[in-house]
Amino acid sequence: MAKYLLQGAYSIEGHKGLLKSGGSQRREAITKVVQSIGGRLETFYWTFGSDDYILIVEVPDNITAAALGLTVAASGGVHGLRTTVLLTAEEVDRATKVSVPYRPPGQ
Repeated sequence: MAKYLLQGAYSIEGHKGLLKSGGSQRREAITKVVQSIGGRLETFYWTFGSDDYILIVEVPDNITAAALGLTVAASGGVHGLRTTVLLTAEEVDRATKVSVPYRPPGQ
Protein backbone atom coordinates (compact mmCIF):
# COMPACT_ATOMS: atom_id res chain seq x y z
CA MET A 1 0.00 0.00 0.00
CA ALA A 2 1.14 3.52 -0.76
CA LYS A 3 0.51 6.72 1.18
CA TYR A 4 -0.73 9.99 -0.25
CA LEU A 5 -1.33 13.49 1.05
CA LEU A 6 -4.58 14.96 -0.28
CA GLN A 7 -5.26 18.65 0.20
CA GLY A 8 -7.70 21.13 -1.22
CA ALA A 9 -10.52 23.54 -0.59
CA TYR A 10 -14.27 23.25 -0.50
CA SER A 11 -16.45 24.94 -3.09
CA ILE A 12 -19.33 27.11 -1.89
CA GLU A 13 -21.61 24.06 -2.07
CA GLY A 14 -19.02 22.00 -0.20
CA HIS A 15 -18.93 24.59 2.58
CA LYS A 16 -22.72 24.57 2.78
CA GLY A 17 -22.68 20.79 3.14
CA LEU A 18 -20.01 20.98 5.82
CA LEU A 19 -22.02 23.57 7.78
CA LYS A 20 -25.09 21.35 7.53
CA SER A 21 -23.49 18.02 8.47
CA GLY A 22 -20.39 18.93 10.47
CA GLY A 23 -16.79 17.81 10.47
CA SER A 24 -17.21 14.43 12.14
CA GLN A 25 -19.78 13.33 9.57
CA ARG A 26 -17.47 14.43 6.75
CA ARG A 27 -14.56 12.47 8.23
CA GLU A 28 -16.81 9.40 8.57
CA ALA A 29 -17.92 9.71 4.94
CA ILE A 30 -14.32 10.00 3.72
CA THR A 31 -13.31 7.02 5.88
CA LYS A 32 -16.01 4.88 4.24
CA VAL A 33 -15.01 5.97 0.73
CA VAL A 34 -11.33 5.20 1.30
CA GLN A 35 -12.18 1.81 2.85
CA SER A 36 -14.43 0.98 -0.12
CA ILE A 37 -11.41 1.20 -2.45
CA GLY A 38 -9.26 -1.00 -0.24
CA GLY A 39 -7.56 1.79 1.64
CA ARG A 40 -7.32 3.41 5.03
CA LEU A 41 -7.72 7.01 6.17
CA GLU A 42 -4.71 7.67 8.38
CA THR A 43 -5.51 11.26 9.34
CA PHE A 44 -7.89 14.09 8.47
CA TYR A 45 -7.32 17.68 9.52
CA TRP A 46 -9.15 20.91 8.85
CA THR A 47 -6.86 23.84 8.04
CA PHE A 48 -6.86 27.62 7.76
CA GLY A 49 -5.70 29.43 4.64
CA SER A 50 -5.94 28.45 1.00
CA ASP A 51 -6.62 24.79 1.88
CA ASP A 52 -9.60 23.70 3.96
CA TYR A 53 -8.39 20.17 4.68
CA ILE A 54 -5.48 17.77 4.51
CA LEU A 55 -5.78 13.99 4.55
CA ILE A 56 -3.25 11.22 4.59
CA VAL A 57 -4.60 8.05 3.04
CA GLU A 58 -3.14 4.66 2.35
CA VAL A 59 -4.45 3.03 -0.82
CA PRO A 60 -3.26 0.09 -2.94
CA ASP A 61 -1.53 2.00 -5.76
CA ASN A 62 -1.29 5.09 -7.97
CA ILE A 63 -4.26 4.03 -10.09
CA THR A 64 -6.49 3.82 -7.01
CA ALA A 65 -5.19 7.19 -5.76
CA ALA A 66 -5.88 8.73 -9.17
CA ALA A 67 -9.41 7.31 -9.21
CA LEU A 68 -10.06 8.75 -5.76
CA GLY A 69 -8.74 12.17 -6.75
CA LEU A 70 -10.68 12.25 -10.02
CA THR A 71 -13.92 11.25 -8.33
CA VAL A 72 -13.57 13.82 -5.55
CA ALA A 73 -12.59 16.60 -7.97
CA ALA A 74 -15.49 15.78 -10.32
CA SER A 75 -18.00 15.97 -7.46
CA GLY A 76 -18.00 19.76 -7.51
CA GLY A 77 -17.70 19.90 -3.72
CA VAL A 78 -14.00 20.75 -3.76
CA HIS A 79 -11.51 22.62 -5.91
CA GLY A 80 -7.75 22.80 -6.07
CA LEU A 81 -7.38 19.16 -5.02
CA ARG A 82 -3.73 18.13 -4.93
CA THR A 83 -2.39 14.62 -4.39
CA THR A 84 1.19 14.10 -3.22
CA VAL A 85 2.90 10.71 -3.08
CA LEU A 86 4.49 10.13 0.33
CA LEU A 87 7.66 8.04 0.61
CA THR A 88 9.08 6.37 3.69
CA ALA A 89 12.75 6.73 4.64
CA GLU A 90 13.28 3.12 3.54
CA GLU A 91 11.79 3.83 0.12
CA VAL A 92 14.16 6.79 -0.28
CA ASP A 93 17.03 4.51 0.78
CA ARG A 94 16.07 2.09 -2.01
CA ALA A 95 15.80 4.97 -4.49
CA THR A 96 19.36 6.08 -3.68
CA LYS A 97 20.58 2.63 -4.76
CA VAL A 98 19.09 2.90 -8.26
CA SER A 99 21.62 3.96 -10.88
CA VAL A 100 20.14 6.43 -13.37
CA PRO A 101 22.20 7.23 -16.52
CA TYR A 102 21.28 10.93 -16.62
CA ARG A 103 23.12 13.61 -18.61
CA PRO A 104 22.35 17.26 -17.70
CA PRO A 105 21.30 19.54 -20.58
CA GLY A 106 24.25 20.99 -22.47
CA GLN A 107 26.76 18.34 -21.41
